[in-house]
Formats: sequence, C-alpha cells, structure tokens
Amino acid sequence: MELDRTDREILTHLQNDARLMNKQLSAEVGLAPSSCHERVKRLWSRGVITGTTTLLDPKSVGFALCAVIFANVSKDGQINNDRLLDQLIAAPEIQNIDLVTGKYDMIISIVARDMDHLKSAVYEALTLNREIISFETSIVYDQRRDARLPID
Repeated sequence: MELDRTDREILTHLQNDARLMNKQLSAEVGLAPSSCHERVKRLWSRGVITGTTTLLDPKSVGFALCAVIFANVSKDGQINNDRLLDQLIAAPEIQNIDLVTGKYDMIISIVARDMDHLKSAVYEALTLNREIISFETSIVYDQRRDARLPID
C-alpha cells in the first residue's frame, strides 16, 4: 500500500501514543475528524496497523529477570519453522523470537520472576523440546527498547 504524507503523520502520532482520540489526532495532522477516522480505518483494513498493545514495565509486575537465549534448531524444526515458532511464543515468558542467520538459528527473549522461574521456563520451552538441539542463555543486565518504526 502506498502511504502519503498524511498517512505517515497519522502512523507517527499513533506509534507515539495509541491512546490519541480521533479528534486530537485529526487536529495534529490537519484533517477533519471524519476524514482522519476513515484514514485510520483504511490503515487497519489494509494491514498497515496490525494491533495495539499496552507496554508494561516487567519489574513492576514481578518479572525482575530478563534473558536472551541463542538456540539452534534441528532439521525437522527448520522444516516446521512456523509450527515451532507458534509453539515457543505460546509460552507466557517468551516475549520475542527472531529467526537469524549466523551461528544460531534463533534469538529468544524471555522474562522471569527469578532464577528458579527462568530455569523452569527454559526447561519447559526448550530443554524438553526435541527440535531445539542446543542453546545458550545470557542474562540481560539492562535494556532499552523502542518498538516504533521510523516513518519517513
């Protein structure tokens, strides 16, 4: 879908604050509220906007530990990547999975309440999974995250 300047402005504003009311958004981008609403509906229907979410601070809800897991997958697992990814991401502790090139096949981001919870979550999701042939876990000391895309 071709995005014009106004679509890009709408997307930029919504990425910065998805709670913007249509009246406020329309004022920010210089459109009538009805025109702005129609554009947002079109961005949803064409799959440009795929969802909204509320981001939580992991520590404030009891997840004091974050880790990154570098995993290698069996040939069977590679053949069934979609099924394996769906199975892994279903674990509530797993936040993100990237299929990558290089030494590892996957990079998995995971959160846990403490080291015992991490051990249990990794055991359930990875150790018991026959399609994961090896993995290394690194504890995250600190992180900065920005899910916004540069809309130019």
